[in-house]
Amino acid sequence: MLGGCLCGAILYETRGHTVFSVNCHCRDCQRTSGGAYTPALFAPETSITISGEVTYYASTAYSGRKVSRGFCPGCGSQLCAKLEILPDIIGIRAGTLDDPSLFNPGVDIFTSSAARWDFMNPDIPKFQREPG
Repeated sequence: MLGGCLCGAILYETRGHTVFSVNCHCRDCQRTSGGAYTPALFAPETSITISGEVTYYASTAYSGRKVSRGFCPGCGSQLCAKLEILPDIIGIRAGTLDDPSLFNPGVDIFTSSAARWDFMNPDIPKFQREPG
């Protein structure tokens, strides 16, 4: 799958399979996306090639572990995230895919934080926090 930022300075390609895909409704994802949730797919870091310089901003997640979100320094598009709890895996924002129709969310997480106006697909599993 191919994707990139709004200005085209950062492009990426994922090869192979994704590990999982989610719609995350946590407050951090709401704040960083400016929306109800963040749709993301997660793949092994070794299967992703990124061209261009991504700038990372680190914060502490609900779990107490670090989340580093990757942005384009030129246009500000958030492209990816690295979660301390999932080493060697990168989360890619589904909206940055060249063909976002390839994204198929497998689960809604942190639904306890979902905005009351957020309509969630009733056909996918829901977790009040993270699964497991």
